[in-house]
Amino acid sequence: MNSRRQFITQISLGGTALLAGNAFSQGAMVSETDAQAKGLGYAADTTKVDAKKYPKHVATQNCANCQLYQGKAGEKAGGCPLFAGKQVTAIGWCSAHVNKA
Repeated sequence: MNSRRQFITQISLGGTALLAGNAFSQGAMVSETDAQAKGLGYAADTTKVDAKKYPKHVATQNCANCQLYQGKAGEKAGGCPLFAGKQVTAIGWCSAHVNKA
């Protein structure tokens, strides 16, 4: 029974540490050179997206008006589940953009 109690305690502490680490790393900005960012065609500025490479890109699309964007209105950056633990710029864009309803 003592080992079960220790296991539950360790799981609780580990989960807390994981959440704290995720909250801390949320401040890091995603770089356009990150492998995930490159794969999704992420640009920190939607006006600099290669139109030939991404013909479905529309100039009015940006991270701030994407369903995946987790930042608050008016913030310059916010989280995105595609870039776990990192932030994207509100004026950024990637090929996974989905307009907010």
